[in-house]
Amino acid sequence: MIIATQGSNIGMGGPAMVEGGGLGVFTPEQIGPSSVQHGNGVIDVLVDDEAQAVAAARHYLSFFQGVVKEWLAPDAASLRDAVPENRLRVYDTLAVVNGVVDSGSLLPLRSGFGAGIHTALARIEGRTVGIIASNPQHLVGAIDADAADKAARFMQLCNSHGLPLVSFVDTPGFMVGPDMEAQAQVRHVSRMFVLAAALRVPFFSVVLRKGYGLGAMAMTAGGFHSPMFTVAWPTSEFGAMGLEGAVRLGYRKELEALPEGPERDELYQNLVARQYERGSAINMATTLEIDAVIDPADTRHWLARGLLSARVRPDVGTRFVDPW
Repeated sequence: MIIATQGSNIGMGGPAMVEGGGLGVFTPEQIGPSSVQHGNGVIDVLVDDEAQAVAAARHYLSFFQGVVKEWLAPDAASLRDAVPENRLRVYDTLAVVNGVVDSGSLLPLRSGFGAGIHTALARIEGRTVGIIASNPQHLVGAIDADAADKAARFMQLCNSHGLPLVSFVDTPGFMVGPDMEAQAQVRHVSRMFVLAAALRVPFFSVVLRKGYGLGAMAMTAGGFHSPMFTVAWPTSEFGAMGLEGAVRLGYRKELEALPEGPERDELYQNLVARQYERGSAINMATTLEIDAVIDPADTRHWLARGLLSARVRPDVGTRFVDPW
């Protein structure tokens, strides 16, 4: 855990060492400023001053003191309006998380890095949990290399300290394309699956909206059946890939058979609506792919009961070596 103030610098060597190595002349402020180190994931929590740094350290350490008996529950009813009715609109999943965990308990970690996934520590009815949440405000929630690295390292942290994990899912999948592969996307995203397979801590998944492809599998510890339970909000939708992309690929001949214009657009929209209906949360629950479709206001209750019934697996070591 690295906490740093806005005016701090972190580097492997100071100006004298850099100059002595023939790498140029720089001022101390030019080497590893907090803005850079927060953006690349070196700094876990960035604060304004030393007083806030002390408060952040106390907050972090408090998560390792066991169950807290006194806590305040948030207004769960507000969760029913958290996800927009328009499925193409983005929203803040941290607002959802704040509506589930104990009031004032949330501590985001590495917020400047890997923006596609939020990671945080929090409490639910006094019990410490690790939070992983998709971020639709960045790449519509798609998981890139940095986000995968961030999530994997956080899973490793929670597993090492016996902290249950709660995942809030809204992702169209992993980012793809030549530019992403140049960033070793395969290596980074694979870490989420490797680490999930070795988890000894309970894992719970809540699908908020999009649950597509391998990205959704990674956000649910390898698959919807892997967590202690996977529940979904009524706004959830599932598929092997994004609905729009699936229609363009799967019905290319039918769409191209029509001239560009209103007729083709109408067919496209009808096909997307059909795919949405097939992949809706209700239909997924009837095929036993997920455990239940729940009232968003009941999310905290589901998680609290799950935490009470779950135990850390004794058959897996408390620590494991990161092969990367």
